[in-house]
Amino acid sequence: MNSYDSGRLDLPFVGISTFGKRPYQPDWSALQADVAIIGAPFDAGTQWRAGARFGPRAVREASTLFTFGHAGAYDHEDDATYLPGSVRIVDMGDADIVHTDTEKSHANIEQAVRAALAAKALPVTIGGDHSINIPVIRAFEGHTPFHLLQIDAHLDFVDTRHGVRHGHGNPMRRAAEQPHVSGLTQVGIRNVSSTAREGYEDARRMGSDILSVRQARALGPKGVAGRIPAGVPLYVTIDIDAFCPSIAPGTGTPSHGGFLYYDVLEMLQEVARSHEIIGIDLVEVAPDYDQTGSTAILAAQILLNFLGFIFHARGH
Repeated sequence: MNSYDSGRLDLPFVGISTFGKRPYQPDWSALQADVAIIGAPFDAGTQWRAGARFGPRAVREASTLFTFGHAGAYDHEDDATYLPGSVRIVDMGDADIVHTDTEKSHANIEQAVRAALAAKALPVTIGGDHSINIPVIRAFEGHTPFHLLQIDAHLDFVDTRHGVRHGHGNPMRRAAEQPHVSGLTQVGIRNVSSTAREGYEDARRMGSDILSVRQARALGPKGVAGRIPAGVPLYVTIDIDAFCPSIAPGTGTPSHGGFLYYDVLEMLQEVARSHEIIGIDLVEVAPDYDQTGSTAILAAQILLNFLGFIFHARGH
């Protein structure tokens, strides 16, 4: 009997939709994992189309497509098996969201990420709008300083707008202010952005390297990775609107001219080889704008592949 015939078949549409059909651990004090999946279903920071609060559920369900009851995924191009059973991925469930209360909701997200870090797990936070990056980055207070790689259509470097400091146009500005963030590389930024010209000037003055889609393609994945300072830990935040809406329409602020799948996949593979990845978030999947489910499938596929690259680089 081969490995495909042992145990349950456990098809993707069977069972409860944890991320990758991995174990669920609601007791965060008992977390034992290499990777901790955290849902952050908060979208009250959105300035236009809401709906990213349903992102974590959609990405979890989409992730079951890539799980057929056997550990590991063999890639014939790389001649490598990614995410074998030795990589312990655990789903922590969702941070509690308090409707209309950004600060309380963000505090709950921060608490979840702190629990993952306390367990020595790699936190992977699924949003939610991009404001959820603010509490995630706060949770790393006291840790070794790290560089932040943002893959996004929008700069998200607004300081304050009508008194709002913690919306989805602010996260990279808030990150740059943190003493444990040593610099930013912002890739995919294009067209009409969420940030005015002075925001770009502020970003560069505060240590940001800003690349458009066309500039990143001209450099290639190795060229982009080579612009990130060597020898520093790296946090990666991925806004799904970095991708062209022709393949990722399910988002609140689509922007044409975005990346295609391999543009981002190969970039992530390069940084997984060149840097220690200490955290990930993927945000702005709003599934109701994509009845095909393709946007959520793209998000799940990117996360699973990126995790595979990270742990392959670590010898798993």
